[in-house]
Amino acid sequence: MKKSLVFAMAMALGVSATAFAANPFSDLPAGHWAYGAVAKLAAAGVVDGYPDGTFKGDKTMTRYEMAQIVAKALAKGAIGADDKLVSEFADELDNLGVRVAKLEKNADNVKITGNVRASYRDSSGGKLKGVGDKSQSRLRTRLFLTGEVNDNWHYVSMLENNQYFQGENESGDSDTSFQRAYLDGNIGVWNIQAGRFNKTIAEGNVYDNRVDAVQFKVPFGQAYLSAAYGKMASKDVYGYTGYLTNSKAGDRDSVADKFWNAELGGNIGNLDLAATYTKADDINGAIDNGLVGDAKIWTVGANYKAGDFKIGAMYLKGDDDTLTGAYKSNDDDGYVVSLGYKGAAASKPGSWGLFAKYYDQGAPTIVYHTMNGLWDKFTGEGFKGYQVGGNLTLAKNMVAQVEYYDLKGKESDAHARTLWSQMVVTF
Repeated sequence: MKKSLVFAMAMALGVSATAFAANPFSDLPAGHWAYGAVAKLAAAGVVDGYPDGTFKGDKTMTRYEMAQIVAKALAKGAIGADDKLVSEFADELDNLGVRVAKLEKNADNVKITGNVRASYRDSSGGKLKGVGDKSQSRLRTRLFLTGEVNDNWHYVSMLENNQYFQGENESGDSDTSFQRAYLDGNIGVWNIQAGRFNKTIAEGNVYDNRVDAVQFKVPFGQAYLSAAYGKMASKDVYGYTGYLTNSKAGDRDSVADKFWNAELGGNIGNLDLAATYTKADDINGAIDNGLVGDAKIWTVGANYKAGDFKIGAMYLKGDDDTLTGAYKSNDDDGYVVSLGYKGAAASKPGSWGLFAKYYDQGAPTIVYHTMNGLWDKFTGEGFKGYQVGGNLTLAKNMVAQVEYYDLKGKESDAHARTLWSQMVVTF
């Protein structure tokens, strides 16, 4: 790549070759055809010479060097994000840490990203009835399509395909479903999501799945307040066996027909705090942990980061006065403690982390848990036990993870040991 590209860029920017500017380079004669353009770009801080005061206009230039010039031109406002030079050097600009919103869009304003997860679960340990196959494996592919509506709003949708190779849902066919579709944007300081999106409540200890809802979130200082209302939508039925606890046993339309949620949180230095309240009506006991009726759950939690370590604790309180079903829990509260060290970052090959959690949750504190252990097999009684695991970034955007769970029923001798492993590739 020759430095004549710099001159071409100068012409594209409308910098006249006869523009008057002081000559900053000793090897650029005043009579050179590009004298005015180079001098003006140098005066604007877009191009630099060598330490000896020369420009070396005939020296071959790398794409990385050219990208640095384009980055400076962007910063100076000499070119816009939609300039062809910006598109040409998009990868190099990204490596330089230059984030340009319009680089992250396709020509039709739609960005496509995704991930592929291959997972295997072995649940041969323990004593549980109705677990079905002890081993299950599947390949899950997700495609996210993000369309820019305007500077403040975008539309997100997600298609998911599952192929089951082993286990209860094994079949010769795969299934594909349209699982998320929502608007995300801002009105003033308010962030709003509306449609079908994933909702995580209390770090997933209460709920972590899709909702058809509207959510508002507003920051103030180092704190925030959010509120959501809608329906807890259909869940992922991978590994589902279920207990026929009510007339809705065959109805998988929703986890709960209606829910309200509010969260207040913030941070003080390295300490993150959050409190939540969730009310879920008409819980479908056939597809959660055996509870039917309404639930009210309060939580308060804290996480503290000290160097590479992160410790957390959460207290949960449920109100099961309105719950019915084949089982009735005698324990309506619970707690979760966690410990983490470092963590695998998809962008950093070789990065790794370790983590552990201890759970003691009564059934009224759970609507649909986030864990990969068999939490939903302790019908109506809740569970206690631990999780340990680790992750490792094998290559950029390729992260492997292993988790082990040892869970027991809070009121019975039910026992489940689960080994979960996965490889996630993002693109």
